[in-house]
Amino acid sequence: MTRWSIGDLAKASGLTVRTLHHYDEIGLVVASERTTSGHRRYTPDDVRRLYQVRSLRQLGLSLDEVRSALSRSDSLRPIFQAQLAALTAQAQQVEALRSRLTALLDGHTTESLLSTLEMMSVHESYFTADQLTDLRSRAAALGPEAVEALKASWLELVKQLRQHMADGTPATDPRVVELSRQWDALGARFTGGDAAIQAAAQRSWDENKASISAQIGWPADDGLVDYVTQARAAQ
Repeated sequence: MTRWSIGDLAKASGLTVRTLHHYDEIGLVVASERTTSGHRRYTPDDVRRLYQVRSLRQLGLSLDEVRSALSRSDSLRPIFQAQLAALTAQAQQVEALRSRLTALLDGHTTESLLSTLEMMSVHESYFTADQLTDLRSRAAALGPEAVEALKASWLELVKQLRQHMADGTPATDPRVVELSRQWDALGARFTGGDAAIQAAAQRSWDENKASISAQIGWPADDGLVDYVTQARAAQ
């Protein structure tokens, strides 16, 4: 019956001698025989187990998960289902990152990229992972054209509200109140009306007015947000 030295098995399997030593030390794949001088000799059963380990590792299982899988007498289905769920979550994260990078690179200069990345970092520190996922999913569902149209509508609202401020129009004026309603309605398209997300966005604004206003193109200290808040109270 054929026996393999650790060097021969490393060459045949594509693994390193160091990896085989580690597998032996942790009891995952142990050479069943030793020569009189103490050198490892792997039997066909050992080689078969090694290839099972390698196959499971290629599926992304950790060494502990591999050990558990090989020791199970029942179905491996639960382990594979858990691994599939983990891989699916990773794939979704990769796709989200790909979409964000694509958006960042679309017509941005290096300076604006750095500015946008800074803003992303600011926002993410105020929202939970679930809230960020919800916001990104909502934006993805709207589509880039709809998102840009909403941004344009919001900028138009800003323009009209600032003009009313310059004209001295009271915040309780019906025209301003109506614009505040439109402001809230546009915001709800992004937040879904989620009070927790709205509160997180408000905290982000309150604590980062300067950087956010620089990004969106109007000064934070012009009183616009307070003006809208007053108009909202009159609704």
